[in-house]
Formats: sequence, structure tokens, C-alpha cells
Amino acid sequence: MARSVTIGNGNLLVGLDARGQVRDLYFPYVGEANHVSGASGNNVHRIGIFVDGKISWLDDPEWKITICSEENSCIGTMFAENLELGIAIASRDAVHNEKNIFLRHFTIHNNRSETRTVKLFLSQQFRIFESRRGDTGFYDPRVNAIIHYKGDTTILVNAMTGKQPFQEYNIGLFGIEGKEGTYLDAVDGVLERNPIEHGSVDSVIGLTFSIAGHASNDTYYWIVCGSSIAEVHTLDELVLSEKPDRLIASTEAYWQAWLKKEKTDLSILPAELQSLYRRSLMVLRVHTDNRGGIIASSDTDMLHHGRDTYSYVWPRDAAIIAYTFDQTGYRDASRRFFEFASERLDPSGYLMHKYRSDGVLGSSWHPWIINGEPKLPIQEDETATVVFVLWEHYEKYRDIEFIESMYNSFIEPAAEFMCEYIESTTGLPQASFDLWEEKYGTSTYTASSVYGGLMAAAKFANTLGKEDSSRTYQAIAERMRTAIGNVLYDKERGFFVKHVLHTPDGELTYDNTIDSSSLYGLLFFRVFDVDDERVTKMVKAVEEKLQISGQSRGFIRYEGDAYYRMHNAETPNPWVITTLWIARYYTEKAEAMKDLKYPLEILNWTGSHANNGGMLAEQMHPNTREQLSTSPLVWSHAEFVLAVRAYLSKVEELKGKE
Repeated sequence: MARSVTIGNGNLLVGLDARGQVRDLYFPYVGEANHVSGASGNNVHRIGIFVDGKISWLDDPEWKITICSEENSCIGTMFAENLELGIAIASRDAVHNEKNIFLRHFTIHNNRSETRTVKLFLSQQFRIFESRRGDTGFYDPRVNAIIHYKGDTTILVNAMTGKQPFQEYNIGLFGIEGKEGTYLDAVDGVLERNPIEHGSVDSVIGLTFSIAGHASNDTYYWIVCGSSIAEVHTLDELVLSEKPDRLIASTEAYWQAWLKKEKTDLSILPAELQSLYRRSLMVLRVHTDNRGGIIASSDTDMLHHGRDTYSYVWPRDAAIIAYTFDQTGYRDASRRFFEFASERLDPSGYLMHKYRSDGVLGSSWHPWIINGEPKLPIQEDETATVVFVLWEHYEKYRDIEFIESMYNSFIEPAAEFMCEYIESTTGLPQASFDLWEEKYGTSTYTASSVYGGLMAAAKFANTLGKEDSSRTYQAIAERMRTAIGNVLYDKERGFFVKHVLHTPDGELTYDNTIDSSSLYGLLFFRVFDVDDERVTKMVKAVEEKLQISGQSRGFIRYEGDAYYRMHNAETPNPWVITTLWIARYYTEKAEAMKDLKYPLEILNWTGSHANNGGMLAEQMHPNTREQLSTSPLVWSHAEFVLAVRAYLSKVEELKGKE
């Protein structure tokens, strides 16, 4: 189930599903570790109402639920109504912008005329460090709260209605020894108050209150995270002394101020696109760890259909997101990422496939040996892209001291690696895995990124007075640009190939698949001008082969793409990023205001595929438009922001010519 709301503060990230239930809780790093879903199963924090002698959980279809995020703030909202019960629940949800506190303000409405006794049950299924072994959960009478802990991660759960703390609790086992979950103890409306359990531990708390006819009751619930019991006690006391509503209000004010830093005038756009632009900025920030790592997505639902999640730092994705931060004025977030990348660089000058947000090497399926030969399991575009966008950062901010600090540790070794990792016969980069992580060879996209990275390195070297290095980097880049045009472009058919690869006997084999990334790489890394005849022909090939004819009308990645392809669809799935690349092309190409009609249509297309919470997925069903794979995909939001900014900039440019 895709995430409808993601909220966080750079240390703590919480994901809510379409039923308003907590599905993801990351701490102390954004993306590492997930103490709810994690690697062990599809766990969930349930919300239940007991009234008139029966229990009803919000995952029951009889609840009609709307969940979204408040405009101009990183505050989640939910409204759930059960007509049969005559009960409705509204919530406002926040992760405090400074302290590691997740807060929920529930308002329970009695839609009937008589006074009724209602119980609110809140269940927690933690798997600390994504493991079901060795957790402890206990009721702490010193603070009247439930505490779950393992190692240096401690999580406290508390709630109150009025001035009354929760009255009931139970702590038990789930997912082992035949135990489904302690939340089932709430079925009869009474919890057993078991004070402690260890192993695979869950808990449930209950609050009882009376609601007059057509009136409501306010209940506050919070989870605080820390490294020790003493620390979470202190945070719990902060909530009690400051009051939950004040903490939610201060968080709301913080995000409103954060958004005001971005001065882009969006007034010519439809209101829905303005809202999605601002929501996208917040999605980017929520998925950025305070120590620099930027994860691809916090949604772990796909874990339960595969082997892993997207909660890793891919240097490429993160670099494009950092570039988006720079373009919108959030330089602190981008600088922290560049420092993160610099610290991860291998001594030989390359970045690996992906990393955890705590800096540890991430999981991978790229082998170190191919056809019996030792090979680096890298995507070279990841190293090159970071160097390229770092120059874009410098161009905007001119922070020469920062760049000087990055040159010896990152820029120079990365540039030297790119100069050495080249095929002597073609002048193109040696083979590596493509940006889709599937094909091994020298792709047009990767070659374009290395060209862009080397040109950036040449500019850095020249800026710092290293003329010899600058000339070397630029000369190699120019030879590579020529090779891209000569080797990777099929003159007869008018397109750039997906990739080339040397056979064991030294011959080049060509993968002639039309791939949207080939076009994007040429333009983003400025290999060829937008008006170059070869680029124009490549656009035509992409439009003929990669635009689908289903209800969505977006663009797929490449011919025959099978990733998450649905059995009931005639074509592969369109992706948000690949469709926005087309918008970027036509925006750059525009010579009159009428030429911007199509890019605006694509921006509106993107907005129409966001869910109620303003989340953009990686891809969607070509016919039903259902979000597929992971949601949110942070790269999708970054590309939307970049496409909007390109569109607005072009409008201003063309207005000046009228």
C-alpha cells in the first residue's frame, strides 16, 4: 500500500498508509532503520474504536477514509467515518521539527443523539532494527507509558484524553509462536495489562471517554524516540509540559517558514500544480537525513513483493535531488549530501551502487566478476553525476572555500578515475551497469554523464589554478563527446543506442533498444544542443516507441520494459520521471508561448497522477492509472520541481521577447 503521508525532521521519518495507519518509522537515520515494516514483515500500527459492545479497526472497509497533507505544511490529516457505528475520527499528525517526537491529535465524533461511552485502542507493532528477536516492551509506572527498546534505540508510547492518561494496556507477542498480535486483546473492549514481554513484542493501549450526542472528544497520542530510557523520559515530559497541540502548531509554523524561503512565483500555474510543487519540496526534505544521505523512497510496501526496499542513498538519484535543492535555494541540504558523497568515495575514485543513510554500503546485485573477468560493480554515472551537479552548486553559490575543501578529497580523485576508466579503442567509458541497474555495457546515458562530469572537473581545476589538470579533463571530455556522436549514434536509423559492449574477441555489439535515458542524458549533461539534428531525431524515436496509448498517455523507460508490468496491461508502465523529461525537452525547445502548451499538459498529467496526500509514485498502471512500485519516489518529485522551474523560466524569457 503506497504511503499517503510522509512526515519527518531529518532524524525521524513516519509513513502513513491510506487508512491512516503507521507503516514506516525510521530512526535515527532517514532510511535506516525502519522499526515498523522493516525487513521482517508487513507490520502496522492499528487504530480501533470500541463502542456499543464491538470493536472496529480502521482497516475495515466499512470505514470511509480520506487522508492527505495540509496545504503549505508537513502536517498529515485524516478523516474516517463509519456510518454503521455512527462514529467519525479526524486526526492531525506531525513529526516535531526539532525533537524526535511523532504526535497525533485525534478528534472522535459521536454522530448520534445519545451520549455514548467510546474506547480508542492504539496498537504498536515495532520490530526494532528490523528484527523480531531481542525486543523488550514494558509498562513503565514511573511515567505511565509503554517503552519498547533494543540496544541503543528506545521508543516510548503515551496518550491522554483531557488530563487523563491512558487507562488500559497490554504487551505481548506477535508474528511468533502462533501469535497474530496483541491488538486482538481489544476485541472484548478490555485489555489484560501484561506488564512486560520480550522477543517479537507488540503493545496496545486503550483510552475510555464519554461523548455526548453530536459532540466530540480530543485525544493526544505520541511516540518519542531516543538512545536511552532516560532520554525518552525527558522527551515525554516535554510533550506533557509543552502540550501536544503547541508542538504541532510550532511544527506547522516551521514548515510554513521553510517554504517561504523558496521565492518562486507560481501564480500562473493551476492551484493543483502550485500545491504539488510545494508538497514536492517537503517530500524532498523529509527524505533527506540531517547528516547528508538522501534516500530514494521511504515506502517499504514493495519489500513484501521482493527482496529489498528503496530506502537507500543512490548517489545518482540523491545528486539530482541535491541539484533540485540548490535550484530552489536550500543549499544546506545539498552541501551535506556532497560531504556525504565525498566521505563514501572509494580511494580509487568511484562511488558504489548504493549506500545506507548511515554511510554503510548498501545491498547490491551487481557482481564483481563478469564472464570470468574481475569487474567493478558500479554505475559510473553515479560518480559523474555528483561531480556535475557539484559544479552547478558552485555556479549558483560561489562558495569557493567549500569547493576547495572538496577538491582533493572528491573532485580530483573522481576526475582521475573517470579519465582512466575509458576504452582505449572507442574513447568511451568502460562498461558498467546502466542507470536502470539492469544492463552491463557502455550506455549513452553513462557516457553523457561522464562527459558532463569531466567538463565540470575541468572547470573546477581551472577555477583553482590547476591548468594542466583542467586541460587534461577537458580534452578527454571532448574526445568522449565525439565518440558519443560517432559510436553511439546510429546514423541510418536516427537514434542513439542504449549501449555498446565489447565481445571477448574485441568486437562491439550494439543494443539498439530505444531508451528514454539516452535522450535525457544528452540534454541534462549538455552533450549536444537541444537543436542538434541528432537530438531532434532521437526525440522522434522516443515519441514513436515509448509513449503509450493507454489511459495514462505517459512515457515508458525503454522498449519492452518488464519492471512491475501488469498482466492486464498491453504495454509497460509509464514513469513520472521519463514523462517529465519530455516536458523538459519541449520547454527548452520552445520559441513562442504556444510551444509551452504541451509541457504544461505534461505538468498537469503529473499532477493528475498524485494521490490525495500529494505523493508521486515511480510508475503507474497504463490503463487504470493506479500507482505502482514505490510511492513516493523522491526522484519523481525532484523532476517535477525542475520541470516546473524550467517552464516558469521559459515563460519569463518568452514574455520578454513579445
